[in-house]
Amino acid sequence: MAASERYAGRFHSWTISDCRTRRQLEKDTWHPEFSPHKPKPPLLSNVCSIAAGSLFTQNHTTTRMRIRVSIVEDSRGTRESLTELLSRAPGLTCVGSHANGEQALKAIPAEKPDVVLMDINLPGMSGIECVGHLKEQLPKTQVLMLTTYEESDLIFDSLRNGASGYLLKNMPPSELVQAVEQVHAGGAPMSMQIARKVVNHFQRIRKPSSDVEKLTRREQEILALLAKGYLYKEIADHLGITLSTVRAHLHTVYEKLHVQSRTQAVVKFLGQ
Repeated sequence: MAASERYAGRFHSWTISDCRTRRQLEKDTWHPEFSPHKPKPPLLSNVCSIAAGSLFTQNHTTTRMRIRVSIVEDSRGTRESLTELLSRAPGLTCVGSHANGEQALKAIPAEKPDVVLMDINLPGMSGIECVGHLKEQLPKTQVLMLTTYEESDLIFDSLRNGASGYLLKNMPPSELVQAVEQVHAGGAPMSMQIARKVVNHFQRIRKPSSDVEKLTRREQEILALLAKGYLYKEIADHLGITLSTVRAHLHTVYEKLHVQSRTQAVVKFLGQ
């Protein structure tokens, strides 16, 4: 199938939204040879990049050295479309494409890519497993996951195994090119839906409770009286319990607060 025919429709299993014709693709991935006019200013992107204190939104291209990219994708049509997209993007070059993780692990170390585009749902070894093995051999190579799945488990398993970004396959071609440039520049690009899931995940994580919050109501009452300078017998009389009960409570308090003295317990209690 001719390249123009592929661009005119969809990237086979990889659906490209907002790009129905070759002319539109060329407009998205602007190249000097396609237009006599000056380049248009960068558009707002649906790719969010979690970088060092900033949100990467512009398309940065180096003229000094092309970014080397390897592809791991089991769909032949998608591999060919991605290869052509990368070859048409200024500043990028495709150095290899592979149909499965086993093949990728053998060939990619010799290709020495800067960035790897990795499909999650591969035959045999999964893309997530492949990322882990690949990062052991090439720790400086950045890996971008390409997938149709938005499940939180897949997202975090990918990131834990060494992926630097997570992209949905229905993103426009220009944004995929931008994501490659961003991850190479030190960012962590994610499709907007994925970035939201990551944010929601961390917002749901409760702040670990302090050791003082682990104390029972009675134990906190005893500590509060200790902080006011009460003696053990005075605490017992005040609370209507025996002296031995006060000592037993304090023994438990010391264990829960990981302290070894009355002073340490009081300091920790007051500094909660």
